[in-house]
Amino acid sequence: MLLSHFLTGWQEEKAFQEIAQQILQNSSQASDQNTSAPLTTDDGILLEYASLYGQNPDLFGWIALEGTELNYPVMYTPDDPEHYLRRAFDGSSALSGTPFLDARCSAGCGNYILYGHHMNNGTMFAGLLSYADKKFWQEHPVIRFDTLYEKGEYTVLAAFYSEVCPADAEGAFRYYNYTDLREKAVFEDYLRQVKSSALYDTGVEAEHGDQLLTLSTCSYHAENGRFVVVAKKIGGGASQ
Repeated sequence: MLLSHFLTGWQEEKAFQEIAQQILQNSSQASDQNTSAPLTTDDGILLEYASLYGQNPDLFGWIALEGTELNYPVMYTPDDPEHYLRRAFDGSSALSGTPFLDARCSAGCGNYILYGHHMNNGTMFAGLLSYADKKFWQEHPVIRFDTLYEKGEYTVLAAFYSEVCPADAEGAFRYYNYTDLREKAVFEDYLRQVKSSALYDTGVEAEHGDQLLTLSTCSYHAENGRFVVVAKKIGGGASQ
C-alpha cells in the first residue's frame, strides 16, 4: 500500500513537472522577443500560459515558491468549487489534486484564496509549512502568483495555524470566508485577525486596496487543522 501511494505520488508529480517545463520553455521563448512588456495573445493572455490554457480553460494562473516543490497551475471552477480537489490538470483522477482558487473569488475581490493539499512527499502546498520557521520567511519572503493576464509577486505578511470551525463556534476566525475585501471595514477586520494570529511579526503592512493572496493547506496540529500564509502584491502589474 505504501509503495503504491509512493509510486502514485511520483507519477502525479512527474506530470506536473512536465507542465512546469513547458511553461519554462514558453517563458524563455517570450523573453527572447526583446520587449520590456510581457507578450500576450490577442485575448490578453500571457504568451507563456496560452498553450496551457488551450489544453484546459479551467486554468486561472500559476503559483510558485522557491525553496519548495510548490510550482503548479492554479485552477478555477466557480460552478464546481472542489472539482480539482482530487483531479490532475488534465481532469484525470489524482490523489494530490491540483491547486485551485476559491470559487467565491473573482477579479477585483481583493483576496485570492488558494487551496492545495499537504502531501506527505513534500509536494503541492506542503512547503507552505516551512513558513512556521521565521528563518524560512527571511530567506523566502516572496511568492510568485501569476494570473493568465499578468505576472505577480507577493510579499508574505503573515503565517499562522488555524482550523475549519464549526458553524456554531463563536468568535472564530474563518479566514476562508474573507473572499471579498473591497469594503474597507472588511479588509481591516481581516488584516487585524491575520496579524493577531501570526506566528511572528514580519513587519509587512497592507492598506485597503492592496491585492492579497491567501494560501491554505491542511495541518495536523488539530482536527480540521489548517496552515495559512497571507501575502500582499508588490509587483507585476495591476490587479485582475
